[in-house]
Amino acid sequence: MTGLIGVVGGAVVDSLAEPRMLLVARRTAPPQFAGMWEFPGGKVEPGETAEGALHRELREELGVLVRLGAELAAEAPTGWPLNEKAAMRVWFAELADGAPRPLEDHDELRWLDLRTPEDVLSLAWIPADFPIVEALLAAVQATGPYGVAAGPHR
Repeated sequence: MTGLIGVVGGAVVDSLAEPRMLLVARRTAPPQFAGMWEFPGGKVEPGETAEGALHRELREELGVLVRLGAELAAEAPTGWPLNEKAAMRVWFAELADGAPRPLEDHDELRWLDLRTPEDVLSLAWIPADFPIVEALLAAVQATGPYGVAAGPHR
């Protein structure tokens, strides 16, 4: 046990095989993050697996069911540091059922074109998510014939 709060995020893309678009969500709270963009997701509850938590969070926040692809590798096994108390693990995911809607914690959803990284990077991201966005763009550019469905992203 690391003592860190486990958080999960979904890099929801239009296709795990050939990701071109990324779904992002704009926060409504807390005040210091309201109006900033993030990967939808949330905390892992006691007794829950990280993958199970991500499925639950995306169902609650967006009203969708997803298929998970590869995990976006972080430097630490606990995930990407969000602050001194929490770290986030991020998985690529594609929609399996439902149309995404901002149901909880967000007031807007937006699809971003991954083929224009400058547009993705220019969005007002939550600061802790910015390194994840950069790694995600690099991972998508490096994908081979199997996309982000599985493989070297961890």
